Amino acid sequence: MRRFSNALLFLMFASSFAMAQSKPDQLTEFLRGYFGPPDQSLEQEGASRYSRSFVDLKDDGSKEIIVYLTGRMWCGSGGCQMLILTLDGTSYRVVTNTTITRLPIRVLDTKSNGWHDINVFVAGGGIRPGYESELYFDGSTYPSNPSVPPARPVADKVRGKIVVPVMRKDMPLYR
Repeated sequence: MRRFSNALLFLMFASSFAMAQSKPDQLTEFLRGYFGPPDQSLEQEGASRYSRSFVDLKDDGSKEIIVYLTGRMWCGSGGCQMLILTLDGTSYRVVTNTTITRLPIRVLDTKSNGWHDINVFVAGGGIRPGYESELYFDGSTYPSNPSVPPARPVADKVRGKIVVPVMRKDMPLYR
């Protein structure tokens, strides 16, 4: 009898784990709604992926989300797309949609208009040599392109924490 109850518990756990794995989480659902359906000419099964990092960019106890998208729909020769999201009721609001970013993404110790500055790597797409770029919050958003002002190249060594490393765990966006 004990063997039967252990087997039953295992099956219940395995089925609930499988259901949890197949059901998209709230962030994935938001991203799918924000971007709409995938471009089938660019999307292959599971090709669009994303990494996420929950970070308190305002030092107010709430966590914003830095999302780094990869795949043919989100990346070009200059880099990939990065979003910064904040909670908005039971969903999210896009604070920034930044193109041509490369990893790592670092949250700096410095702040602009109450939000931490962000550091990304810029290279490719005709930019040689690559360099680190600082993104400053202007009161409503961060720059949408790290290779042009108001973003600016890093002059000195920056202090901060890498929140999206080069080696990271990605999740499928569409599947």
